[in-house]
Amino acid sequence: MSHQAPPLDVEHLRGDFPILEREFDGTQLVYLDNAATTQTPEPVVEAIVDYYRRYNANVHRGIHQLSQEASIAYEEAHDRVAEFVGADGREEIVFTKNATEAENLVAYAWGLNELGPGDEVVLTEMEHHASLVTWQQIAKRTGADCRYIPVTDEGRLDMTAARELITDATRMVSVVHVSNTLGTINPIAELAEIAHDHDAYIFVDAAQSVPNRPVDVTELDADFLAFSGHKMCGPTGIGVLYGRRHLLEEMEPYHYGGEMILRVTFEDSEWNELPWKYEAGTPPICQGIALAEACDYLDDVGMENVERHEAALAEYAYDRLTERGDVEVYGPPGDDRGGLVAFNLEGVHAHDLSSILNDSAVAIRAGDHCTQPLHDVLGVSASARASFYLYNTRAEVDRLVEAVDDARQLFA
Repeated sequence: MSHQAPPLDVEHLRGDFPILEREFDGTQLVYLDNAATTQTPEPVVEAIVDYYRRYNANVHRGIHQLSQEASIAYEEAHDRVAEFVGADGREEIVFTKNATEAENLVAYAWGLNELGPGDEVVLTEMEHHASLVTWQQIAKRTGADCRYIPVTDEGRLDMTAARELITDATRMVSVVHVSNTLGTINPIAELAEIAHDHDAYIFVDAAQSVPNRPVDVTELDADFLAFSGHKMCGPTGIGVLYGRRHLLEEMEPYHYGGEMILRVTFEDSEWNELPWKYEAGTPPICQGIALAEACDYLDDVGMENVERHEAALAEYAYDRLTERGDVEVYGPPGDDRGGLVAFNLEGVHAHDLSSILNDSAVAIRAGDHCTQPLHDVLGVSASARASFYLYNTRAEVDRLVEAVDDARQLFA
């Protein structure tokens, strides 16, 4: 029987993140750049330190005790991440250096071999460059075409257009789950059904969803899915590619070298079993172990709690900003979005606004957020973005709005 987890004890959780106590010129930090990178809790830091202090060794290459301990921990990390996203075992979980590399892995290992003239890759106008640029360039190399599902004035995907664009010529649909600019939560399962009806695959950019809400690859019916460790309380330097086992078995490797081989002769090579087939060279051992610890931490908090908390903060921020009259917030209404708000203050460039907020120790992101084509659609060159996580509070949103007031006065 499902049950709703209790509310977050945010003040208690903040104790796991000492960086949040930092002050700048006597003013306590307000960290609202979580869509770029979340902070790392003490249990994850301790897992990193424990690895380097107690069993730092390369994996799968030594019979000695340290290597055995590292190998077991690294392999079990794949099991833990697989459990976290509902995958069918470690064979479907490949560790990469980030979500971008995961996208490139599929684009090169599958796309270069499978796409050709007459084939189409369908993306959306809200794609992160990690998806858009990757498939754009693969299409140029293979003669395939990229088509883009438009975004409505409210910041949602035009699903009528999606059904028209995804045809029997479509081979891959690559779509962001939660937009890192608009906060839009896209209907992945519906898009997967449309794609599969046309014998196409679907690749889900889950960099802004796996860290922030419950995600199950089976429920989404995803063929591939990517996310990054550093956006979910984990370390930098590690990303995850989920892929259906039969697809990963059929595809050729993306990188070659040690670890990913079973046998090598002067004439040819045989590939290792999954997932090691795609993890050439020394892998991100410590990062993988720490990512598993991050999964434990988030499960202890409760992903339903994280989602609910972020949604409440995003709605509060949306309401506080839009009630001003001189701020434009992009994307769907405040009660139907992921945990971020991208906006512009009338007459103030986003970079200037970010600098002024920094003077008040409020950390946000400003720029195009790796979504330049989307900003072209919005008709702006840049936007400011405040993004929330499990340790943020309503009081910090108030600090954000107060800092926006300061910027308004400076540019009045």
